[in-house]
Amino acid sequence: MDTLFSDIIAITMNDENPVVLHAYVGIDGQKIVYVDDKPPQEKARRVINGSRRLLMPGLVNSHSHMPMAALRGYADDYRLQEWLFEHIFPAESRLDERCVAAGVRLGLAECIRFGVVSCTEMYFRLPQIAEAVLEAGTKANMCNSILCLDMDKFDFEKDRGTIEAREVLARYSENKNSRLIIDAGIHAEYTSGPAAWRASVAFAAENNLNIHLHLSETETEHNNCIKKYGKTPAEMLGESGVFTRKVTAAHCCWLTENDMDILAAGGATAAHCPVSNLKLSSGVAPVMKMRERGLNVALGTDGPCSNNNHDMFEEIKTAALMQKYITGDPTALPAYEAIKMATVNGALGQGRGNETGRIAGGYDADIIMLNLDAPHLFPVNDPCAAVAYSAGGSDVCLTMVQGRILYEDGEYKTIDMEKVRCEIENYLLPRLG
Repeated sequence: MDTLFSDIIAITMNDENPVVLHAYVGIDGQKIVYVDDKPPQEKARRVINGSRRLLMPGLVNSHSHMPMAALRGYADDYRLQEWLFEHIFPAESRLDERCVAAGVRLGLAECIRFGVVSCTEMYFRLPQIAEAVLEAGTKANMCNSILCLDMDKFDFEKDRGTIEAREVLARYSENKNSRLIIDAGIHAEYTSGPAAWRASVAFAAENNLNIHLHLSETETEHNNCIKKYGKTPAEMLGESGVFTRKVTAAHCCWLTENDMDILAAGGATAAHCPVSNLKLSSGVAPVMKMRERGLNVALGTDGPCSNNNHDMFEEIKTAALMQKYITGDPTALPAYEAIKMATVNGALGQGRGNETGRIAGGYDADIIMLNLDAPHLFPVNDPCAAVAYSAGGSDVCLTMVQGRILYEDGEYKTIDMEKVRCEIENYLLPRLG
């Protein structure tokens, strides 16, 4: 056994035994091999004392744009359409491969620091993002989404998103490392059209890929689609076969009940991004209604330019509080269920449900440890409540993916933060003007 977490509070996310107050968790190679409330007989090469610490599965960010970490604070306090078309798209047009490589490394460092072990990522310059993810040691489902505002000029094979996806698929087709999964991407209904959606579905089917997209984020987007087509975005995408694939649909703030049924029937995941949606005044996803219809609901941060960070603990707390408020029911989305959205449900959405999201024998050792010494985490009367309502990303003191420690007590093991800072300050920021 390589590593043993000894006598530690563990939130396992196993429904039959969700919390073990005095747990012993053993890691050998990439896998969790021992979980019990008694120490194992086998000796471990390293024993980590669990006194005043909490162990839990690493968090899954189900909707991210990691390179936008470099645009943090670039365009705040705007509505989505103005923010995107007047500020973000023009800024992104000035980002070359080197800029995106620097930005994604900053985003990855932030994710690792905050206990995020896997992201469902959407951004351009896919080869540079893939390289950075593998270098950093995290997991990611990743796509460069189809975006075409003039469908008369659309050519799927000449689209940058398709070219980059094919390049990355070819480059890593022999890569047996499961940390990297390539998805197909559709930016949104309002930034493309049916020909693009059908081509994306065919591409996903050809290569056995999931699809990642934005869906009904704002009321304006949703209603404009109805005016244009006489149908909702979900209905239009569904008619093009999008939900015949495994889909992660980000935001979902304005879904109708029929929309929810369409997504649930297709086995889709709704990636709820409460902090970003509040900041952009986009709306509130009907999480409890979606769950009632059997739809898998996970959590995401969106990009650090609209959030403005990758702190998934903020998403857990905000998601729970929002549902309690809009339903008028303080029992809605209790702490354990909110945490499940950031772990188990996120893993299911990525197609990693038997791999990550739980502390259980045979699962990858994708785990994080929180330091409970801080006053805001004492006393721990209920570990799930402590995580959902009191903890923040800065309380994470160790992040491990497939048994490899990526961050521990302030030290990054795989990312050179000074190099990242230098690259952003001296190359990326001057290009933004």
